[in-house]
Amino acid sequence: MTDAQIAQRGKGALRTFNEAGALAAADVHVAVRLATLAGESDADVHLATALAVRAVRAGSVCLDLNRLRDVTVEEDENGTPLVAPEDLPWPRDEDVLAALRRSPLVVGGGPGGLRPLRLIDTADGPLLYLDRYFRQEQTIRRVLAEREGRFPEVDEQRLVSALTELFRDQTDPARPAPAPDRQRVAAALAATHLTAVIAGGPGTGKTHTVARILALLTALHGRDLRIGLAAPTGKAAARLQESVRAQESELKLPPDLTAMTLHRMLGWQRGRTRFRYHAGNHLPYDVIVVDETSMVSLTMMCRLLEAVRPDTRLVLVGDPDQLASVDAGAVLADLVGRPITGTLNPVFERAVPHDLAVPRDLTAPGDFAERGLSDAEHNRLRGGIVRLSRGRRFGGAIADLALAVRQGRDDDVMAILESGGPEVSFVGPSDLAALRADVVRSAEGVTAAAEAGDVAAALDRFESHRLLCAHRDGPSGVKRWARQATEWIGAATGRYLDPERWYPGQPLLVTANDHDMRIYNGDTGVVVRRGDELVAAFARGEEPYLLHPSQLSAVNTVYAMTIHRSQGSQYGTVSVVLPEAKSALLTRELLYTAITRARKHVRIVGTEESVRAGVARQVLRASGLRREIPA
Repeated sequence: MTDAQIAQRGKGALRTFNEAGALAAADVHVAVRLATLAGESDADVHLATALAVRAVRAGSVCLDLNRLRDVTVEEDENGTPLVAPEDLPWPRDEDVLAALRRSPLVVGGGPGGLRPLRLIDTADGPLLYLDRYFRQEQTIRRVLAEREGRFPEVDEQRLVSALTELFRDQTDPARPAPAPDRQRVAAALAATHLTAVIAGGPGTGKTHTVARILALLTALHGRDLRIGLAAPTGKAAARLQESVRAQESELKLPPDLTAMTLHRMLGWQRGRTRFRYHAGNHLPYDVIVVDETSMVSLTMMCRLLEAVRPDTRLVLVGDPDQLASVDAGAVLADLVGRPITGTLNPVFERAVPHDLAVPRDLTAPGDFAERGLSDAEHNRLRGGIVRLSRGRRFGGAIADLALAVRQGRDDDVMAILESGGPEVSFVGPSDLAALRADVVRSAEGVTAAAEAGDVAAALDRFESHRLLCAHRDGPSGVKRWARQATEWIGAATGRYLDPERWYPGQPLLVTANDHDMRIYNGDTGVVVRRGDELVAAFARGEEPYLLHPSQLSAVNTVYAMTIHRSQGSQYGTVSVVLPEAKSALLTRELLYTAITRARKHVRIVGTEESVRAGVARQVLRASGLRREIPA
């Protein structure tokens, strides 16, 4: 480690853990500063405080003291840990807990009444919070409990009539959709409860359902209904808006519904620490829909729930099995998995009796989604939660592979990968002929269309194949594989690709939001020749969005991208380069997210050891939302 990565004020165990890379300098500085302010001298408390700061930095809301030793350490250039985590000078768990119970950092009473830590006992063991995150989690818990205790007024007869009209049998529109229809259940749930959580994987019809929920609520409450659409990123907001507007005329939705980022909805103000909308100034909407909720952090969810009016219907949509927010918390997964305390609105039960009455028959042939709701699903309905399960975007081996990964069945994952079918392939790190062919074929197709000025074809061919990596750097990282892809393309075409100049067919990745230009972090596009000039083209529903490349303030050439960046997107073929098995980034959620980006074919490049390690390694973000915690 460099000197800048070592906290000079860290002594004893703090210094050792810092030098091993188990703690960052910032973790140590915060712990030492808090201990100094509170007059705390116990070394075990210093270490626990630093680990609690590290836990938040790593995405957890708190430190699970039963998993105190779940840390990663610094590695050398060969990926070998500088020191094994178990060889660090760990104190005894009972000593740490006893020291925390008497520490002024936890019990208060130090100079100025400082109490920055919360030690919370639960049935599953003690949790150590930084006070800010404990209060945010309690706010989420309180607001949701208050909303579960009340039901909105609904005209039952109009509700049943509107559900019948909106959910038709696809093979015979004269008849209602056959039961069970989970999308119809989700719409009825959102109409009869103040909070609804609609979970589901890619292609299960989440935004299709959102549009019908909005149509249903408009039919029940009139076209003057104030609707707010939001997502955590500009890219996700743009996709939500496109999806809803595409169904506007069919469903008779209010015209020109606009989606925005959560920051913009809440009224982020440059240079200020407080949003415009908050607990004392509620958002002016009757309905709020948040898409891609899996990417919403604990802090942002807290701010949103504080700002939502008590009578506003809130619909949270997303895939709880995808990668979570880069900040602390996995709120959507926690909401889906938390203890259920609510009750069902009787109006809901009377509105969709056929969907709820279909018996569960796991031996029946056909689509799993047609076999009735399980007892667990019925129970989750009481919490306003419904999971859509019928995938429409892909099926067959890709769907089976995604399900096996999600359920942690590594033997089944390997069997599917090695089955030799047309939808899934598994190759070793040196078996790159097919990957190279796809990279070159995609680039040549994009370039040909871009040179001809065919924007639609260029964008379509750009989505035909995507090379995804877990890391940015290293042997399996984006930088290395983007360079490799460029070399392959150059060798095949005889043309050197200069990333410092604009050229037709150049693939683009936007890296920062630019609301004035309507370009958002994560957007991908292509440079296309139009007459004597070049334009950057981005997919925007039926009409692509064009602008001069010089108007792009933050953009990279992208021949490979991280799996994190790919969230919310779909490609014909996806090639996934796996890192070595010991990589901490290689997790079940990462594999699932990568696999579900593919519509037609997914190629895994790696070793069996890496695949099995990824399936086995689940992201365990410590949180109290799934536990019973006293108010």
